[in-house]
This record gives sequence, C-alpha cells and structure tokens, in this order.
Amino acid sequence: MTKNLFPGDDGFEAASRPWNLTVQQPVTSVAEVTEAAEVAELVRHARRTGAAIAVQPNGHGASGNAGGAILLRTGGLDTVEVDPGRRVARVGAGAKWGQVQAEAARHGLTGLPGSAPGVGVTGYLLGGGLSWFSRKFGFAAGSVLAFEVVDADGEQRRVSADSDPELFWALRGGGGDIAIVTALAIGLQAIDTVYGGRVMWPGQRAAEVLELFRALTFDAPEELTVWFNHVQPPGAPAMAGLDLTFYGSDSEAKEVLGRIDELGGAMLDTRGTLALSELGTITNDPTDPSPGLGRGELVPVLDERVVELVLGELAPLIGFQLRHLGGALARPSDLPSGSLAEPYLLYAFGAGIGPELTEAVRGRLARLTEELGDSVSGRRPYTFLAPGDSAAQAFTRADLERLRELKRARDPQGVFRANYPVLG
Repeated sequence: MTKNLFPGDDGFEAASRPWNLTVQQPVTSVAEVTEAAEVAELVRHARRTGAAIAVQPNGHGASGNAGGAILLRTGGLDTVEVDPGRRVARVGAGAKWGQVQAEAARHGLTGLPGSAPGVGVTGYLLGGGLSWFSRKFGFAAGSVLAFEVVDADGEQRRVSADSDPELFWALRGGGGDIAIVTALAIGLQAIDTVYGGRVMWPGQRAAEVLELFRALTFDAPEELTVWFNHVQPPGAPAMAGLDLTFYGSDSEAKEVLGRIDELGGAMLDTRGTLALSELGTITNDPTDPSPGLGRGELVPVLDERVVELVLGELAPLIGFQLRHLGGALARPSDLPSGSLAEPYLLYAFGAGIGPELTEAVRGRLARLTEELGDSVSGRRPYTFLAPGDSAAQAFTRADLERLRELKRARDPQGVFRANYPVLG
C-alpha cells in the first residue's frame, strides 16, 4: 500500500530530502510505493487533480525542480532477477547498482555501472549513463532491452523497440520526462573480473601525473578507462592521482599500465584484480547524503587553459577530475545522448557546508565556463547536469525537438516532471 506523507507528518522531512543536501525541493507530498499498480493509481490521481509527479528513487539526480509536485519514491521497487542463460537482468525501478552488480557477479556477468554502487539504476540509465565500460560499449542506456512503465494515462505498459520504438528511443537516455519507469530489462556482459584501483601521489607531483594521464589516454585500448584527479579534501594536503579500470588479463594490464610503475613514488596504490561487485571500492564514493556542488564540461582538447585550471589553485573547491571518454562513445549512436566527439570530461566539485563556503564554491563553479571559453564545447552529459542547467545542454537540437514533440504528444497535461524537463 502506498505510504503518503505530508508537510508536518513524522518522517516527511527525511522522505522529501534529496541525496544532495544543498538541493531544496518543497514538494506538496511524498508517495512511497512498493508495487507498479500503486504508481498507476497515483498517476490517475494526478491527472484528475492537475498535480505533477516528480520521481526519485533516492534523489541522486535531484535538481530542485520538484517544488510544488508530488514526490514519488520508487525505492521499494527494488527487486533484481538475473537470467544467466540469456544474460539479462530484470531490475526494479528502485534498485541500486550495487545490488545489480552483486547478483550479476554470481554468474560471471556485469552491467554497465558508474563508480558509485549506491546510485539508482533507473535514473542513471534514463540519463544515458557513463560507465567504467562505456569506452568499449557506449552509453549504458544502450544496454536496456525493455521498460515497464506507467504512462500519462495511468496505464501500465511494456515498452520495447518493437512495441513503441519512439518512446523506447526517448527512455534510453532522454531523461525520463515522458513516462514513469517501474522496472527495466538490461543486457549483461560476460566479464567476471577487472583490473582496477586508485594510485595517488603528493600534490606537488600533479603536473607529472597529468602528463602520465595524457600518455595513457593517447593510445589507450577501449578496455582501459582512466580518470585524473587533483584534489584537496578538507583537512588534508593536496593530492594527485589516477582511478582506472582495465578488463583483460593481469599480464595485459601490467603491460598497458607500465608507465604508472615507471613514474614511481606513489603514496597509495590499490591496483589489483577486482570482482565486478567490487567496482565501488575504486573511488569509495560517499554512501550517505551530503551537501555538494559540481559542474561538468566536455573538453575537446587538453589545451593550456584546461591544464592551468586543473593544476592550479583548488580552494574553495575540493578538486578537479578529468575523465577519459572516446572509444565507443565517439561512434555514431541512435540514443538521445548521441555520440560524444569530445575525448574528455572535466568535473569540478566542492562541498556545500555552511552558507559562506557554499556561496564561494557556487561562485567559483559559475566562473569556470567563462574562464575556459572555447576550450570546452558547452555540451554536458545529462547525468552531469547541475541545478540551474537545462536539458537543452545535453542533446543536439534535433534530438531535443524530437523529445519535446514526444512530451507534448504523450504527456500534454504535464503530469510528469523530470529533474531537467525537456520543455524547460
């Protein structure tokens, strides 16, 4: 049975709070469901009353756009069933990547997750999904085989490339503004272990580490993904490092990554063979809600301006990250996410602790685009949009208009409200 919470009720504040505590969303109520039929009933109620519904399993992608809406929590729809023979997983809308990876790993299989096992599968895939394995397999949304949804009429449906090709196209990376997903079927890859980990050096060696990153990514096989980090966590000295995954034999990994050992002098080196259920240990992303702000930009070339930025003063930020893209992500795609011609993603991030630091971080992030000028493309992957951004920044003009036409046709009353609406 649906649990409804309203302002003033015990538990309402916690239930309405997004994962990022800097985001505010004054919703009218919270509905927590455990069955798809309850979602359908809620949608029919919203249609009758003129309400809007914002869906968040756990609020990782919250943008502050849910104000005045009913907040639908689908975390109770968290079943994961793996068919190893078909290499397919049926995943409930509330399941997290850690659950999927643990179940798939039992059969020597993997999905296409990002770095954080606590992130919800559905929101990640609705936004395209950049995985450790995307250089080989492309956007993670391309692994979705079918969706179970509730449409704007409150009807439960199964959507596939055969049953409704237009909606299927939109859901595989278009942001989830046109239907509520209650479950989905994803294809799995037959990979049971990877070589991966984190290597860190003192901050004064950041320029050397960045040059190493350049060398590794210049001729990287698609099985290798490397991220460069220049960070200074609160109360700690500055550090520079690499996060990486490579799926292949240990001997191949050591050959590809030999330059790391040549640099030497690492203060931390966690590299080794990992089970697919252990991917989250590479970055050890926070698992509890926390206040933070970030900004992502796609980078065509690591030119002088980008290098000066990522090697320069960190404060008031915690740090800068460069992710290597390319490979399959750069090839033509029939997904709303399209292809990413840019070979790098720059991500700047800071804490939102206290009003003074929060404003300082927000101001620093706001100046990034101006400082970088044409060193960045201006486009951002959907899952890297931040409060204040628009869905228009994630799609080509043609794909954005296609999404908008579908939104107008399938949800003319505006029952559904995505974190970044395509009509916004």
